[in-house]
Amino acid sequence: MSLSEFTSRLVEKKLGEYCAGRVHEALSHRVRLGWAVEGDCVTLFEERRGLLDPERWVRLDMARFRFDPGTKKWKLYYADAGSAWHAYYLKPRPDFEGLLREVDEDPVRVFWWGRG
Repeated sequence: MSLSEFTSRLVEKKLGEYCAGRVHEALSHRVRLGWAVEGDCVTLFEERRGLLDPERWVRLDMARFRFDPGTKKWKLYYADAGSAWHAYYLKPRPDFEGLLREVDEDPVRVFWWGRG
């Protein structure tokens, strides 16, 4: 099932704002953030220039948000080193922005991008 037009626009606005200020301007030619909406899932990812082929961008998935239209709640997932998705420890919630903040703060260090 797809996201409603309203929900899709809200998510795109929030992720656009989120991604806009995350990569330092000096690195923007090598690293960028983006998202993809597929059905009821929204995947936040980082792209980096390939080591062997700098013209090719390599996508690294960071977080996935899945919307349940029945409960009107979002569930958060993280990708492991093998690119398998796992449910994050938080219970589903109606607040997309709250889950996005959780990804940014990354208190259990599973979303790994840009953190030392």
